[in-house]
Amino acid sequence: MSSHRIDNPYTGETVAERKHLEDREVEGLVTRAFRAHKAWAKTLLPERLALCERFCQQVEKDAERIAREVTQQMGKPLGQSRGEVKTMLMRARTMMGLAAEALRDEPLPPVPGFTRLVRHEPVGIVLAIGAWNYPLLITVNVVIPAVLAGNAVIIKQANRTALCGDAFARNFAEAGAPEGLVTAIDASHETTARIIARPEVGFVSFTGSVRGGHEVYREGAKRFVDVGLELGGKDPAYVAPDADLDHAIANVVDGAFYNAGQSCCGIERIYVHASLYDNFVEGALAEVRKYALGDPLMTSTSMGPMAQPDAPQKLEAQVEEAKAKGGRILTGGKATRDAAGHGRFFDPCLVADANHSMNGLMVEESFGPIVGVQKVADDDEAVKLMNDSPYGLTAAIWTRDQERAFRMGSQIETGTFFMNRCDYLDPMLPWTGVKDTGKGASLGKYGFQSVTRLKSFNFRTQT
Repeated sequence: MSSHRIDNPYTGETVAERKHLEDREVEGLVTRAFRAHKAWAKTLLPERLALCERFCQQVEKDAERIAREVTQQMGKPLGQSRGEVKTMLMRARTMMGLAAEALRDEPLPPVPGFTRLVRHEPVGIVLAIGAWNYPLLITVNVVIPAVLAGNAVIIKQANRTALCGDAFARNFAEAGAPEGLVTAIDASHETTARIIARPEVGFVSFTGSVRGGHEVYREGAKRFVDVGLELGGKDPAYVAPDADLDHAIANVVDGAFYNAGQSCCGIERIYVHASLYDNFVEGALAEVRKYALGDPLMTSTSMGPMAQPDAPQKLEAQVEEAKAKGGRILTGGKATRDAAGHGRFFDPCLVADANHSMNGLMVEESFGPIVGVQKVADDDEAVKLMNDSPYGLTAAIWTRDQERAFRMGSQIETGTFFMNRCDYLDPMLPWTGVKDTGKGASLGKYGFQSVTRLKSFNFRTQT
């Protein structure tokens, strides 16, 4: 039987040893989940809402354990993990509030002698393959709409944060969910592919790398199952000449370095109008130097270690490339440990005088506490550079002019466009992307579309 070890990114100690699902267990797993779905699909929405609310209440009781497990598995400061639990609950309840409208039958204009309507039916089993950087938020985006729509869910959490999958399954069970309705598994890529191949699986949600997305999409294409993909980003920020500079500096730096830069929608490249460039760089440098690296369980720590063992070395390579091509390394840029000699940290790095010949820094995803700043002459140059990336998750502008924001936002190839904010998900809006960021949408009323299928009813009532 294959297995994997979860290590603590700060101490190096073993958090958990996890055994993988065996191929011979897939049949039973899928059968139980599909049986649960068939029974659950017969329930009415109020019963489903009641279960999800009980789940939320169980999570509130379990919140400290869940938060500590997030920190121990992937290293984010405990305060941020606690915040992730709270945001997860807020998203869950937002989706619950949207469910009645999103799932209701849609009658068509009346025609004498006919009854016509469109119904949103569950797809069966939803396979949610999550990522480790926001293991609770990514998973809740799929699980709650799927359950509310009448589906069963199999959660395949990232290896690094497998305990978070357990938290969903455990709290749904304690909330009274039927056996098999929400199940968490550890599985190899090969076993996961076997699950995708099962006809009972009606939708696959994957959050992760572009390479992983291609693999999941290929498996889904073998039987035409719908697949939703959220594969990361290289999200740009533009500080326009009329920006509130102090707000822009604080907001952009936080958007780039929160969660040690391990955010799909974190700011990874910054473009600043020439008139503000020098002052922006000076102010941003002061902000970056404020980060305190250390034990993520301590309140004094504002940046934790990198979750993945190979991350610091990859970031160092990007820094070296930028330096060789004329970038000014203003601070950080090296793998390091904290004062106690612990952790796989990366010293937060700000690179000035960046340009797009620095492929790692300004075009490809970094996914760490590093960001480049490039001077631009005008809005048109900013648009051109912001679109020069294989990704398109979010983009943001800092300006006092809403007309400018709408004008530029309509030209930027992105799923979400922000004005005077960044690195944020409004659960009332669809979360989606373009290009190599992937396909499909979660959250908002549109988040129910992927976990349902349309059925048309056309009745002749008079003959």
